[in-house]
Amino acid sequence: MDEVFLAGDIGGTKTRLAFYSMANGAFDPLEEKTFPSQEYPSLEEIVQTFLPDKPYNLIGASFGLAGPIIGSRARVTNLSWVVEESTLSDALGSIPVILLNDLHAISSAIPYLKSEDLDTLIPGDPTPEGAKGVIAPGTGLGEGFLLWTEGRYQPYPSEGGHSSFGPETPLQLELLNYMDPIFGHVSYERVCSGMGIANLYTFLRDGKGFDEPPWLGEQLAEVEDPTPIIAKAALDNKAEICTQTMELFVSILGSEAGNLALKVLATGGIYLGGGIPRRILPLLRGENFRLAFTDKGRFAKMLCEVPVYVITHPQAGVFGAACYGLQLQGEQFPR
Repeated sequence: MDEVFLAGDIGGTKTRLAFYSMANGAFDPLEEKTFPSQEYPSLEEIVQTFLPDKPYNLIGASFGLAGPIIGSRARVTNLSWVVEESTLSDALGSIPVILLNDLHAISSAIPYLKSEDLDTLIPGDPTPEGAKGVIAPGTGLGEGFLLWTEGRYQPYPSEGGHSSFGPETPLQLELLNYMDPIFGHVSYERVCSGMGIANLYTFLRDGKGFDEPPWLGEQLAEVEDPTPIIAKAALDNKAEICTQTMELFVSILGSEAGNLALKVLATGGIYLGGGIPRRILPLLRGENFRLAFTDKGRFAKMLCEVPVYVITHPQAGVFGAACYGLQLQGEQFPR
């Protein structure tokens, strides 16, 4: 049987799993499948659903998870799961298992992404071997970075998405004052993610009096996740409240991406990952994002030189988990 490696991208909404051949590397998955995370009580159950009757010799696995990894254990943000390397290893036949923060996994993919996997928002003038920042709004908000170390880029995770939201405009200050009594602590994740888009919409509707068209209210009432409906209505210019919601989101994302560029001195570029940016490219290409990204006072000129890319690879998280895991298995490159 072929020797294979299992990689996974575990988020609050979806879990993606894929098998990779040790012979072919991370660019060519043998088999992949997506599962609705919240319909399963644990990652072990999803893995055991994916595994049966596969004609492979499984020799290792790595999983990127939305949440901090403490030792060999993780509590997945926005899910009730607690994941442990030892428990997963037992479920997979006692093979080596590695847990990664999801941004660690996405960051691991960046050195191996091809030109067709990126869309350039700001060309900038990247510094060779300069630090790179990664910000990824999906169900939540992840942040990470890469530093050039010992001849290659080394990824590092963070929980920067849970840092305190800092308003940049009078409207954003109103947003903070609206949300603070509700949440107590308003992080960037509360306003710059899938759940954040829902919060922005509610603020504009209930806090600012924006009209919600009946057809829109009916559609939103039928779904658990309103983000795709809000984003599509904004892209199609069908509802002013959705247009304003996404403009506010883009401004906040641009501002926090600029904050990250300053914090890690990301002269090698900022990369936007997660499920949302690649789906709202027309909105990100407007002036709104660029102006918010570079509006940093004395450092505005420096930020104009920082390139910004959108990761358009549809499976960057699982690809990155595979790249990292295969390297630890002795594969120096994902092929």
